Amino acid sequence: MRVTGYLFIAVLIATTTPLSAQETIRMNAVKANNYGVAYSLPKTSLVITFKVKKVKYKRGDFYPYAQRYLGIEPITENRTTYSLEDVSIVNKGIPDKSNSFLIEFRSNTVEPFVYLTKDGLICSVNGNPELEKTKEPESLTRSEPSIDPRRFLTEETLMAGSTAKQAELVSKQILELRRTRNDILMGEAENMPPDGAAYKLVMDQINAQEKALTEMFSGTMETETFFTDLTIVPDNGNINRQVIARFSEKLGPLDADNLAGSPIYISLTSKTPKIERLLSEKELAKLEDKLKQGLVYNIPGKADLKIEYDNRTLKDIEVDIVQFGSKEVLTKKMFDNNKKPIKIIFYPDLGAIKQIIQ
Repeated sequence: MRVTGYLFIAVLIATTTPLSAQETIRMNAVKANNYGVAYSLPKTSLVITFKVKKVKYKRGDFYPYAQRYLGIEPITENRTTYSLEDVSIVNKGIPDKSNSFLIEFRSNTVEPFVYLTKDGLICSVNGNPELEKTKEPESLTRSEPSIDPRRFLTEETLMAGSTAKQAELVSKQILELRRTRNDILMGEAENMPPDGAAYKLVMDQINAQEKALTEMFSGTMETETFFTDLTIVPDNGNINRQVIARFSEKLGPLDADNLAGSPIYISLTSKTPKIERLLSEKELAKLEDKLKQGLVYNIPGKADLKIEYDNRTLKDIEVDIVQFGSKEVLTKKMFDNNKKPIKIIFYPDLGAIKQIIQ
């Protein structure tokens, strides 16, 4: 039988940002459970989050007259565009059903215990877990909605018989607002605001009216930022430019099989040397027995991860991948010291040892 990936060496763990602090459960090893605690080791899943900006363009009622009266280039058609602003990647451990184990303590060991996540992943032995604080998700953003400009229109404008006449009257109203603001700034207005608070109130009202009326010519642009994510669970092989999603400037993020968008690729290349050797039945039995006789933990492998879109590299980082690594075992004897029990702290999302305290 061929066994791959068992490298019995110590490695440094380049920790990735945890998805969230996890709830933990303390499991005591007592007579009722034969002084044993079942636990699972994780395999790596990669949560890929895309930050998307959506911009909605809406033309104004008077856009054909924008150049003539205000000398500005207006929005000429209603449309919505999307742009891919950023991508983030989080390493999230998920229980590996094929790697569940039982850690057994001797009956005379002083009150041994194990902390597990609610999914059964091991966090610590004989010590409190050291979980990372939850990273606050970036909040959604949305531009302020435009003010209805019709609330500022004069009676003469509302009674005008044509759109062209309305545009002319509104342009004059905008120019009058600008003159009024300039007079206040120069201190030449007939009725100057009496104090700072009144000054701010008047100027804010003038600016709001000017903006709303100008948008009847220029049009409006509403911006919204949102997030969408997907999860990839690698196997034990490299990934070469696999399409994980698609993106369209007109439709936004799309599924990988929706050809209306351009592909987003992921590449994952192991940096951990793979050792392959043929084991005899006796060696295989010895290896399997070893994994049953202590505390099994992961030694994750290293990998280069790259996300590409539209001939651009959006992300190029090194990550820890459990599936590219190996496993090792701490023997039962390490837990036999009743005077000063050994403590083991894990990275729960990796199943790797963070610290051994004696």
